[in-house]
Amino acid sequence: MTRPDEATSAGAGRPIRLLLADVDGTLVTNDKILTDHAVEAVRRLDEAGVRFAVTSGRPPRGMAMLVEPLRISTPIAAFNGGLFVHPDMSVIQQQAVPDELVAPVISLLESHRLDVWLYQGTRWYVRDRNGSHVDREAWTVKFEPTVTDSYEGIGDVVKIVGVSDDLDAVAVASKAAHDEYGDQVSAARSQPYYLDVTHPQANKGSVAKYLARTYQLDPEEIATIGDQPNDVLMFAHSGLSIAMGNASTEVQRAARRVTTSNAEDGFANAVERFVLPTRVHAGAGASRRH
Repeated sequence: MTRPDEATSAGAGRPIRLLLADVDGTLVTNDKILTDHAVEAVRRLDEAGVRFAVTSGRPPRGMAMLVEPLRISTPIAAFNGGLFVHPDMSVIQQQAVPDELVAPVISLLESHRLDVWLYQGTRWYVRDRNGSHVDREAWTVKFEPTVTDSYEGIGDVVKIVGVSDDLDAVAVASKAAHDEYGDQVSAARSQPYYLDVTHPQANKGSVAKYLARTYQLDPEEIATIGDQPNDVLMFAHSGLSIAMGNASTEVQRAARRVTTSNAEDGFANAVERFVLPTRVHAGAGASRRH
């Protein structure tokens, strides 16, 4: 595995034609800022004929602010692939958690003392507006949650989130969800304090496969970059997988390359050191093909 201070070549293989990026902890800083270097890196991808796409556990409205500065024209995969939207936020497809599993999943998360949030396409539900990480999430996604006393009767739930600053409890709840529901749901941590539960086909691996089908790409022509355990799922469906320097050792070991942290322009560095070199023999400067 290449480390940040080692050789920069991405190595042999097919030229990269699409880069799929996680958002929080990867594309933006810890303060949720999109740096000028990141914007410039995406511009250089476009000039080299490499499409750029994003996926996140965020709702679609929580990624709308990225569309204009990054000139995104590819489908946006919100809720880890539970909802695909066009850049104008119109819906392409949605995969909700099976209705009969919503209440049992909520009970399981609460049994591990996690707060629980629910997401529909455009709505975010919480029971306590002053709960852990609610302020932070509202600032990140740029809209307020709907406060409700009960989750009973809420349908078309695209994502259930378990929230706790007891990181061990989140990890244990993640394993419990896998053990209890197996292939009925996808359960993965999007942050150490967030456990995202979605439809079984709503995961970042499925996002990579969806984009490969949409643009008729071989997996070897796709690069992926991320920092959390749920990003490992997309690493497996790409020819070039890149972990952030701020990722855990577990995530870094799952990737082919490791860049610097999101506080050190790790995304832009990865584009320059690992992705663009694959285009040297593929007509860099090709016209835009979005």
